[in-house]
Amino acid sequence: MQMLPRIGVAVIVVKSGQVLLGKRKGAHGAGTWAFPGGHLAFGESFEACAHREVMEETGLSICDLKMGPYTNDFFVKEQKHYVTLFMISRYLKGQLKIREPDKCEIWNWFEWDHLPRPWFLSLANLRKLSFDPFTFF
Repeated sequence: MQMLPRIGVAVIVVKSGQVLLGKRKGAHGAGTWAFPGGHLAFGESFEACAHREVMEETGLSICDLKMGPYTNDFFVKEQKHYVTLFMISRYLKGQLKIREPDKCEIWNWFEWDHLPRPWFLSLANLRKLSFDPFTFF
C-alpha cells in the first residue's frame, strides 16, 4: 500500500516580538516544540485552516494572515510524510488556553532567536531555511 503525503498547516502567531509554541504530546513528535496547526481539511483554504486550528488548540483569534514557506517533512520512525505550509499571523485577541490537553502540554511565547528545543521536524526544517517571520510585518 502506497502512503501519500498529507498537507499540514503550521501557524506562526506573532505577538510583541515573540512567537507561540506548544510542547506536543500524545502523537508523533511528542516532547517536541511546534507551532499551532494541523491537517488541511478537504475544500478548506489555508487561511480558514489556520484560523480554525489556532482557535481549536489555543483559544486565540489571529489576523493579518500571510503565506510563508513550506517544508517537506519525512518522519522516518513513524513512516509519515507531510508537506507543511507555514502561515504567518498576528495575535488578535483571546486568552491562551490548552484546549487539547491530550495533544499539547503547554503553550508559551518565545523570542525567535531563543526557541526551546527539541523542535518538531517541520520547525527544524523551517529553521534550516533561515526564515524570519518578523520580515512579514
